[in-house]
This record gives sequence, C-alpha cells and structure tokens, in this order.
Amino acid sequence: MFKISRLECQKCWNVFFFFFFFIAELIYQWGFSFLYHNRLNSPNPAHVRLDRLRNVSECTRLGVELGKSVVFQESNRETRVDVKESVRGQTIFIIQTIPRDVNTAIMELLVMAYALKTSCAKNIIGVIPYFPYSKQCKMRKRGSIVCKLLASMLAKAGLTHIITMDLHQKEIQGFFSFPVDNLRASPFLIQYIQEEIPDYRNAIIVAKSPAAAKRAQSYAERLRLGLAVIHGEAQCSESDMADGRHSPPCVRNTTGHTGLELPLMMAKEKPPITVVGDVGGRIAIIVDDIIDDVGDFVAAAEILKERGAYKIYIMATHGLLSADAPRLIEESAIDEVVVTNTVPHEVQKLQCPKIKTVDVSMILAEAIRRIHNGESMAYLFRNITVDD
Repeated sequence: MFKISRLECQKCWNVFFFFFFFIAELIYQWGFSFLYHNRLNSPNPAHVRLDRLRNVSECTRLGVELGKSVVFQESNRETRVDVKESVRGQTIFIIQTIPRDVNTAIMELLVMAYALKTSCAKNIIGVIPYFPYSKQCKMRKRGSIVCKLLASMLAKAGLTHIITMDLHQKEIQGFFSFPVDNLRASPFLIQYIQEEIPDYRNAIIVAKSPAAAKRAQSYAERLRLGLAVIHGEAQCSESDMADGRHSPPCVRNTTGHTGLELPLMMAKEKPPITVVGDVGGRIAIIVDDIIDDVGDFVAAAEILKERGAYKIYIMATHGLLSADAPRLIEESAIDEVVVTNTVPHEVQKLQCPKIKTVDVSMILAEAIRRIHNGESMAYLFRNITVDD
C-alpha cells in the first residue's frame, strides 16, 4: 500500500497554495475594474442595449467591456440610475461627455456617482474630457463662480478623482478637494498641423486676443513658427456695461464722517483693431481651447484675409459649435476648423464639411490604465511646462 509521510503531504500543500496565490495575484494585476458609461442616447430604458455602446474608444483601446448600468429620465424629467451589477470594493471609471443639454448631463453624472457611492464602490473616478461651466471660473460683477460650485457638488456626490482635458484655466484644479489630472490635447493638434497642413513651415500661429497669447506662443515655439496677436475693439469679449457699483450710494441723513474721496478708475479706451505680426502671404493658424460662438473667429479670419493670409485654420480642443456655428463657418473665410472629440459634434460635421476631428481617446485610455495600475502619470505630461 502506497503511503505518504506527513512531511511530503505538507510539501504538496505548500506547492498547491503557492500556485493558488500566484494565479490570484495575476488575476488582481490584470483584471480591470468595471468601466461605466452613463450617457445613453435613448430615454426609454426598454430600448437601451449594451451592444450600442461598444464603440466607446476608451473601452476598445483598453480591451474591456462597459459595466452594466442604465441611465434614463422619467416622464417627469427626473434622472434615474440603475446599476445592474455589484460594484462593492471596486474602482469605477465614469465616462461622461457633455452634449448640448449640459445640465442634464451634469445631473446624470451626479446621480451615477452617488449611486456608486451608496453601493460601496471603493474609488469613483470621473472621466470628463470637457469640464462644463469652466468659463465661469471668475467673479463677474455680482455673478458667481459656478465652476467652484460644480466642483463641490462632484465631491459631495462621491467622486474621488477626475480626468479631464485642457481646462479653460489651470487654476480651476484648485477648486477641487481631490486629485485632478488635466491632460493636454496640444500634442495631437500639433501632429495634425505637421501631417495634414501642406507647407506648414510657411504658417504663422495667431492668437485671436491677447488673452490667448500664451497658448499660441506654446504652439509657435514647438512648431518653430512665428507668432501674431490680434488686438483691438472687435476682439473684446467682455462689455463694460454699467454696474450698480458705480452708482452713487443711497442718501442717508447722517451727520458723521462723509467718507474718503477715493481716486476714480479711468475708463478703458479700446484701440482700433490691429494685427501684431506679419501674416502676409502665409498660412494663419488660430489656436484656442474652446470654440463655441464662432463670431470672434469669423471676424478674426476676415481681418487676417485683409492682411494677406491666404489660408486660415482654426485649432481648438473643445468644439462646442453651438447655435449657427456650422453655417457661419461654412460662409466665412475660414478654410478648416480642427477640433478634438472631447465633445460630440457629428451633427455639426454633417452641416459643415470644413469641420475636422482629431481623436484623443488614446491619451484618455492610457490615463485610465495608469491610474488603475497605480503607475506614474508623469509620462503623459512630459515636456509640458507651467505655461502650457
């Protein structure tokens, strides 16, 4: 009869446990957490099909499937979220693009994040390529800093990290109480200039206003091109409207101190529109972070044409292209508008063939992979300076 000693039995168990924990470690290292996408085109949950969402570029590049979730609106327009699988103790990535209905998209993101938080998800990371309300990041007269309000709402809903791209102002990152990775689209747009614009060496980078000069300077230095800046009345985006602060105070029957006589601030006098830099006989490339109301861009293109530029391109990260933007672009002197796919704009492309798209899903997918694996994000920010 075959007998096994206690020592040999112990060795067998040790080998078994070694392979068991080795396989478990491999599963842990290579198994991605669920990836959620909470923007569904159909408001009717009965028509939601997960296979309709397989074309999400980030999931395709990562080789993972979207998590099972449903987001829809009730008949009274309330947002409802239904998570179809367990997320307890897992790291969840919510991919939220911002369509035309900005407020509904924000509400969907908040409800989804809170649903995952109450379902005991370990980490909830929002992938928001275009961060809404980013233009409202400064106090305007008696307005409010809505961007700060939105950051507080996201934190309260349960988000622990955000991946975004080209914030309107880098200082917006200070509004959040959790980490923010502000990726850059400029490498993709610069690559497009080098590969798709013939004779780009004869181009000049143009800032449509002095406020955009830093961004334009970054492009010009990397492409080894010249720089021009449009300055003047037509490019001023803020009207100096009458404000109640300039009105006299209420008359009070007081006999005390009449107050100090403070020096008055001189009113701004806007100079006539000028182009600082020579654009004659060259390709003009206007760069900015957002193109929404294209009125300023159309006016800038007309000025550049008058100054002798023979081709005009517009490069921007976020192509919101609201209202009649496609029609205005088609009828203008602009030859091509190049934007990334951080914001859906398929309808606008059908209306205007001048609109081109650059895919940036590669860098978003790589950011997700690195955060999931605990790897450094420094590679994604190589050669990025403070002024970029």
